[in-house]
Amino acid sequence: MSVTSTAHTSWSGSLFEGSGTVGFDSSGIGSFDVNWKARSEGSSSVTTPEELIAAAHSSCYSMAFSNALAQNGTPPTSLTTTAKVSFVPGTGITGSHLEVEAVVPGLDAETFAQLAEGAKTGCPVSQALAGIEITLDARLA
Repeated sequence: MSVTSTAHTSWSGSLFEGSGTVGFDSSGIGSFDVNWKARSEGSSSVTTPEELIAAAHSSCYSMAFSNALAQNGTPPTSLTTTAKVSFVPGTGITGSHLEVEAVVPGLDAETFAQLAEGAKTGCPVSQALAGIEITLDARLA
């Protein structure tokens, strides 16, 4: 069974002076402003394509890692994953850095590191981002 997720963007004006709104159609969670200034300079009130990718990457990785840990017989008590997606104007998206802190009772550090790396490689969003560098900092809490 295939699942299709849908979002849309309405944009007005040129790249540099214009702005838009991205809406999450599938979930209906809302609409969020987007513009070039936020993308190229950063913003705490306007989202960017890179922030949206970071949300997708952190959630996908958490799901993949949780599954790998459960299949190992050591399901996590908790995972907290952050994805930091880098954008360079004129170059594009240059990387995604995943940071995960996990509480996993009964798991040794070496197995934890192997499963964390495998989840990074196996995560469908990581696979979709294969054209950029993806790094990982995984630690047991």
